[in-house]
Amino acid sequence: MKHLVAYITTGFPSLEFTVDASLALAEAGVDTLELGMPFSDPVADGPVIEKANLQALQNGFKLDHLFEASAKISPHIDTLWMGYFNPFYHKGMDYFIEKAKQTGVNGFIIPDLPLEEASYYKPSIEKAGLNLIDFIAPTDSEARIEQIVSHAQKFIYLVAYAGITGSGQSEDLQPIITSIKKYSQTPVYVGFGVDTHTAKDKAIGVDGVIVGSAFVKVLLDTQLSDTQKIKKIAEIAKEIKEKINQ
Repeated sequence: MKHLVAYITTGFPSLEFTVDASLALAEAGVDTLELGMPFSDPVADGPVIEKANLQALQNGFKLDHLFEASAKISPHIDTLWMGYFNPFYHKGMDYFIEKAKQTGVNGFIIPDLPLEEASYYKPSIEKAGLNLIDFIAPTDSEARIEQIVSHAQKFIYLVAYAGITGSGQSEDLQPIITSIKKYSQTPVYVGFGVDTHTAKDKAIGVDGVIVGSAFVKVLLDTQLSDTQKIKKIAEIAKEIKEKINQ
C-alpha cells in the first residue's frame, strides 16, 4: 500500500480548524501529516502555501500553538513538523527535540537545511528516536544521491521538479528513482505538484506521495465554511489515496 503524506499550515484559518482537519485527514486515509510551521519567507513553497503562512502569522500564530495542536493530533496520526531552519536555529534543535518528544511528534522536515549542516544535527535527533527527512532533487548527481540517501530515515522526500511547490511542472523521475533505490531501501515519496489529477502518474515507481498545495488551496477558499473545507480535503485525500494504489 502506497503512503499518502498531507501538509497543512498550522493555525490557518484557526488552531481549532487545524486539529479538526488533521483528524479528518487521518480518517480519510492519510498516513503521515506534515504540520507546517508558518514562516514569513517559505522559500520552497509557492504562492498558495506562502499565502496561508502569512495569514497564519497575521492571525497571531506562535510556536506554542504548534505544540498545543500537535499534542492533540499525534495520538491519531504519524505527525512531522515541516518548517524552515530559522526557528530551529534561534530556539535550538534541542528545544524542538524536547518539544517533539513531549507532544508525540516523530520528526522534522526542514527543506532549507542542506546535507552538510543536517549531518551536524542528525545524531542528536536520531538519539532521541526522531527522524530528519532527507531531500533529493532532480538536479542531484548520482554521487550526491548516494551521499544523501545512505543514512536516510523514515522516507526520502523526492522533489518532483526544480522549483517551488504547486507550480505544476513535470519531469521524468524514473532515472532518479532508480538511482535512489540503488543506494537505499528507505521508502521514496514524491512531492511538489501532486494533486488528484497528477497523483497516479507521480506515484509510479515510488512508495508514496506528498500533497500540500492541493489541500491548502481549499483552506484558502473564502466561499467555503470550515465544515465544507474539512469535508472537501477529506474527499481529496480519499481520491488521491485510491488513485496511487490502483
